[in-house]
Amino acid sequence: MNSEIFIARKLIFSGDKGKSISRSILDIVIFGISLGLAVMIVAVAVVTGFKNEISRKVVGFASHIQILNFDSNISFETQPINSRQDFIRDLKSDPGIENIQVFATKAGIIKTKSDIQGVVLKGVGPDYSWNFLRDYMQEGSIPVITDSAQTNSVLISRYIASLLKLELNDDFLMYFIQEPARMRRFTVSGIFETSLEEFDKIYVFGDIRHIQRLNDWDPEQISGFEINITDFSELEEQTYMVMNTVGFGFEEDGSRLKVINIHDKYPQIFDWLNLQDMNVLIILILMLVVAGFNMVSGLLILILDRTNMIGILKALGSPNASIRKIFLYQSGFMILKGLIWGNLIGILICLVQQYFGIFQLDQSSYYLATVPINLNVLHILALNLGTALIIILMLIVPSMVISRISPAQAIRFE
Repeated sequence: MNSEIFIARKLIFSGDKGKSISRSILDIVIFGISLGLAVMIVAVAVVTGFKNEISRKVVGFASHIQILNFDSNISFETQPINSRQDFIRDLKSDPGIENIQVFATKAGIIKTKSDIQGVVLKGVGPDYSWNFLRDYMQEGSIPVITDSAQTNSVLISRYIASLLKLELNDDFLMYFIQEPARMRRFTVSGIFETSLEEFDKIYVFGDIRHIQRLNDWDPEQISGFEINITDFSELEEQTYMVMNTVGFGFEEDGSRLKVINIHDKYPQIFDWLNLQDMNVLIILILMLVVAGFNMVSGLLILILDRTNMIGILKALGSPNASIRKIFLYQSGFMILKGLIWGNLIGILICLVQQYFGIFQLDQSSYYLATVPINLNVLHILALNLGTALIIILMLIVPSMVISRISPAQAIRFE
């Protein structure tokens, strides 16, 4: 066995550790490392969870990628494209694409006996994936949209329902400002709540055929295609793939198609989410600095506590590098102990919050009811390895104090 490791183990598991005055200080050092790692695990889990949840909600309303008419702008009154496109077959065969669905949007005004509210009717077809909205259903059921018959059932948000005093199975009129102005009667089949107020307050989901008839479109004309991908981290790559597949296609009227992803469609939301990374970075740096200086203090205490032993080892001919290794190995054990406790504390806090939702949030400000948690094994491993590596590197310089200790003075040290 390596002599340095052998001596370090003897020091770590020596029976007189409880008699050392410095023992309580070293326990505080271990606690500091544990607390720092726990804070880092919780911070990363919360911020990544927050970004994932908000991104998921935005994508749930607008999908990952959209194919639209090039002449369509940010208005909800879009120029139509044909739903029969040759590239759809190629896109569906790509393993990175989860599903492709048609949609159409049209702005309107809901009028009840006492209130009015401007909204956007999002028309969808039988191929629409309701998985996202199904997770946030509060009352009722998803409208059944088929190829055989048009339905007047719609899905509205809790925000719109409360604002207009609408309940399940209530009928209401929606007016569409066009030439000539038109009106449609709808029935509330379900109420959802995502807490993403920017979208909850405007979207009403219904049958796409209403919009096609309101706009005097053919049954094959739509606002565009929505594409959901399997891996959000591959959004840019999948966007370029869709662009290459769609190419420079032209419609019969001479208009071109364009491809836009969710980042480009809502840059303000994702820029805001990216700002959260800076907060995490600051927390990580602060915690690493605190844990590192705690461990530096712990190493100096270890050296001070074993000055007599250092003098004896030097008198026996041990080189400075060998003695430094002994204390670095001992410090490594303290770091390992701190990391173990830090993982237990951090992961336990995250699991409690994930399953019980103890810490609540103001939905109007944060778009979420509880603090979200995203426990990722890779994140935890990276935090552990990074913390251990940085602290060990910080210990190299203070360990050099051993070379300044004189054997004669150290042996007499009390």
